Amino acid sequence: MTHQVIDAKDVVIRFAGDSGDGMQLTGTLFADASALYGNEISTFPDYPAEIRAPQGTVSGVSGFQVHVGREGVNTPGDFCDVLVAMNPAALKANAKWAKPTATIIVDIDSFDADGMEKAGFTTDNPFTELKVEDRNIICAPISTLTKESLKDSGLDPKSILRSKNMFTLGMCFFMFNRPLEYTYAYLEKKFGKKKPQLVEPNKKVLFDGYNYAANIQAIANTYTIAPADLPKGTYRNINGNQATAWGLIAAAEKSGLQLFCGSYPITPATGILEELALHKNLNVKTMQAEDEIAGICTAIGAAYGGALAVTTTSGPGLSLKSEAMGLAVITELPLVIVDVQRSGPSTGIPTKTEQTDLMQALYGRNGECPVCIVAAHSPSDCFNAAFNAAKLAVEHMMPVILMTEGFLGNGSEPWKIPSMKDYPEIVPPFAVASEEKFKPFERDPRTFVRKWAVPGKAGLEHRVGGLEKNPAGVISSDPENHAYMVEQRARKIAAVADFIPELEVMGEESGELLIVGWGGTYGHLYTAAKELQAEGRSVSLAHFDYINPLPKNTAEVFGRFKKILVCELNSGQFANYLRGCLPQFKYDQYNKVQGQPFIVKEIVDAASKML
Repeated sequence: MTHQVIDAKDVVIRFAGDSGDGMQLTGTLFADASALYGNEISTFPDYPAEIRAPQGTVSGVSGFQVHVGREGVNTPGDFCDVLVAMNPAALKANAKWAKPTATIIVDIDSFDADGMEKAGFTTDNPFTELKVEDRNIICAPISTLTKESLKDSGLDPKSILRSKNMFTLGMCFFMFNRPLEYTYAYLEKKFGKKKPQLVEPNKKVLFDGYNYAANIQAIANTYTIAPADLPKGTYRNINGNQATAWGLIAAAEKSGLQLFCGSYPITPATGILEELALHKNLNVKTMQAEDEIAGICTAIGAAYGGALAVTTTSGPGLSLKSEAMGLAVITELPLVIVDVQRSGPSTGIPTKTEQTDLMQALYGRNGECPVCIVAAHSPSDCFNAAFNAAKLAVEHMMPVILMTEGFLGNGSEPWKIPSMKDYPEIVPPFAVASEEKFKPFERDPRTFVRKWAVPGKAGLEHRVGGLEKNPAGVISSDPENHAYMVEQRARKIAAVADFIPELEVMGEESGELLIVGWGGTYGHLYTAAKELQAEGRSVSLAHFDYINPLPKNTAEVFGRFKKILVCELNSGQFANYLRGCLPQFKYDQYNKVQGQPFIVKEIVDAASKML
């Protein structure tokens, strides 16, 4: 059989196995090696929802998909070119994602009677039962080969078997001509000081997996993906939670404020708190509170004391924070609330992604209680979104909800490390004492922003709290004053529209169909729009990074298209919000509520039906 090296534009690899098989690490190392090589990447970690599902069952399968290419990689890919299944359950859960031309690599050692029964197979041939027998199937005895590779390593049998993911990674490195050196360096950094006895065995089994793939005849062809032609700069692979944390740190630097984060751990937002806790050297203070309410209340206290205050959570925690958010609104203190959305209601499916918190973010408080809402659209964009949310919160003296999603928080992509000189200064509206008595709710006539008086400064003594007050800071139950203060707080939110970018259209400025989305659906919607445009269809995309207020030119943009299709991972929350804000337009919807991101083909098909 003649070996061929095929130059590929892009490939999608899906690693799947039991939650103890190390598939998240395997996928991450493949993604990191590809990013360091210079490729564009997009990843999608897919964790089981159960803390520890029964081993070998479909509910316990953990997956990691990575899309590697030289250009135009905006999604983790719909279907995979290579599926790695470490046990029968992983094959059963993921076979539907394998392309008709895909290669499927399985650890045949795990396909015994017990494994097949746990996975729920009813026949002796899982490939025929799943109707994937026509794929290029590589049945490799990975467990056996790993044991043979490390028989003289001195490791115990359990540790040896845990290294089978590295053997598999070596096979994939051979298939796609990935260099081993990046992973060698990772192993030395990871284990060199604390567990040096693991470095050489993991290097060996990785190398042996590479050689095994090179020697077997089942892999006829290998592939190269040339480095991407990216703008010059320093890049690193980053996930959305890391980017969010760093964006907040950057905002603290630009504002001259100390960053304080008071949070309670919750999937999938915990990574932000963990990342911030690593950076005490950058004047960051973190507090793991006893619950969600305490988390936001400590942050409000920090804001009152003059800090850039942050609290992080997901949907269930956002509901618990709602009363305290009302306190932040009525006291008009700067606060960033990060909501990394997940499937609900209640505990729902903690590890799966959705966009189902929008109505809660918009309206989930008592009283007339408007809040500014910003949304991130990609893992790396979480940096800019966090920075901008903090800038709005500080300069406009108000709480801002930053909405991301599990898909963004856990997903990763290359990020060009920016120069901070390219980011604007953040100017806190600090109060300055004068001969006149300080009025804490006296406002700027253009922005309706009140001054920020940090406690302890002579001449700026004042009271803020949950009871309604007049502009002088005196508690008041006067009907006219209450109506006035409600109006002023709403006008302050509306005035933010003068300080955010206008809505951009990707594609023709007018036409038959405008696809509309927000948040983490951007990559899928953009890719779908580009595919339709390449077919000569009159389709454009408008993606919203700012939800409340909407960009000032939204109505103008909508008016230039005959049809509007709103696509979101919920039952129509943004579409209904638009109907309330801009009722003069008709909104069609395409919705998905499965705990999974869109597939590009779903958007293409939905848009095609409207053309």
